[in-house]
Amino acid sequence: MFENLQDRLGSILNGLTGRGALSEADVSAALREVRRALLEADVALEVVRGFTERVREKAVGAAVLKSIKPGQMVVKIVHDELVEMLGTEGVGVDLMAAAPVVIMMVGLQGSGKTTTSGKIAKRLTDRDKKKVLMASLDTRRPAAQEQLRQLGVQTGIDTLPVIAGQSPTDIAARAVQAAKLGGHDVVILDTAGRTHIDEPLMIEMAEIKARSKPHEILLVADALTGQDAVNLARNFDERVGITGLVLTRMDGDGRGGAALSMRAVTGKPIKLIGVGEKMSELDEFHPRRIADRILGMGDIVSLVEKAAENIDAEKAAAMAARMAKGKFDLNDLADQIGQMQKMGGMGGIMGMMPGMAGMKDKMASAGLDDKLFKRQLAIISSMTKAERANPDLLKHSRKKRIAAGSGTDAAQINKLLKMHRQMADMMKMMGGKKGGGMMKQMMGGLASKMGLGGGMGGMPDLSSLDPKQLEALAKQAEAAGIKPGGGLPGLGGGGLPGLGGPKLPGLGGGFPGLPGLPKKK
Repeated sequence: MFENLQDRLGSILNGLTGRGALSEADVSAALREVRRALLEADVALEVVRGFTERVREKAVGAAVLKSIKPGQMVVKIVHDELVEMLGTEGVGVDLMAAAPVVIMMVGLQGSGKTTTSGKIAKRLTDRDKKKVLMASLDTRRPAAQEQLRQLGVQTGIDTLPVIAGQSPTDIAARAVQAAKLGGHDVVILDTAGRTHIDEPLMIEMAEIKARSKPHEILLVADALTGQDAVNLARNFDERVGITGLVLTRMDGDGRGGAALSMRAVTGKPIKLIGVGEKMSELDEFHPRRIADRILGMGDIVSLVEKAAENIDAEKAAAMAARMAKGKFDLNDLADQIGQMQKMGGMGGIMGMMPGMAGMKDKMASAGLDDKLFKRQLAIISSMTKAERANPDLLKHSRKKRIAAGSGTDAAQINKLLKMHRQMADMMKMMGGKKGGGMMKQMMGGLASKMGLGGGMGGMPDLSSLDPKQLEALAKQAEAAGIKPGGGLPGLGGGGLPGLGGPKLPGLGGGFPGLPGLPKKK
């Protein structure tokens, strides 16, 4: 979503950080570029003006000009202002009210209200263990009520039975009453939309609000909306009084201006973002993490959270035990590639690694992208059980069969086998007796630098930490020398402390949990 903006701001601010001293003219020239980058990203003009003026006031000060690295100070000011513009702290859906808590969903037609209602209901059911009732108040759009019912069936969440001919306000009142009688904790009201804002829509929203007395009124907006996002947010806030925003299609290739504009104009927090089509693909919005990502500083906390959600703990433990014995076959390699794909693939992971955002294009041009891993999975899938467990069986005739089955050739199979051999050798060295448990020493080294205790040679169990502990962990890591933009060993940068040991093939540095990448010949 923010890739274009990230590239533009990254190149502008990189030009500043290399300078020994900055003049007012340097700052003005950079801010002109920042202003242009924000406008190109579809951020509203009034928001851009306010943003650049605030940065200028702070940047053209004596404290900055006398600083050792004034360019870095400007980057920090831009980062802080971005966080301020997006909202300083992440705010979740507020359920602190007497049951049933009424959540009213508003927005234009096609913004994704119905799907988002289902996603929020699933999230509240799975994460917060709440009993949720969904009700469709959309009597105009054909099959809108049936769509919500189907989503309820799909997710196992209760929906209000449809009574033909009822008005939206009557359905709202009936939904609240049914939730009280049914012992539900939350009622989600999916209201009707229009292709554009009109008076009858606003009157209907006000009537529904008066009848149902919602605790939360969430404006659902398409993140691909351009400059019009500001008018949309302002109108709904003035007429209905929204309490928060939900942005859908944040996984699209839009320019991200709506996210920056709507929060700045309404002053209401962005509470959730839709990052995909699946019912589970709804994330909390963390302003600081998004600002880090826009400025190419990575988002290690979100990466760890994603890992905790997607990595199968039992499988990981079994693989760790095998690696400790120095065993690593092609099934293990396929599992690692599969885990990485669940976390968003190489591109998704790189975007969250500090200082690695710029590496994505370089790696793609070298042929090291997600297509490569898909091909490797296809090759492994075309092997027999015995071949996966013992790659030494693979002679010419077998390779010919595998190449035909996977749509590849012998050269690609040989590359995969070479990569596997290098990784297997490394695992023996890390887990074997000679190495004295080198993996444990490495993880212990990282943990001790961060001042942590816990399992696996001092490394804590990241999956058991809550988001606040993860934020604290990220701060500890930064204090210990793992700074955003510091880079990873072997990829240009300071490297992670305690991980300077054995290297994964082709990456020149310790990169735990990811399959090694073949060296370019």
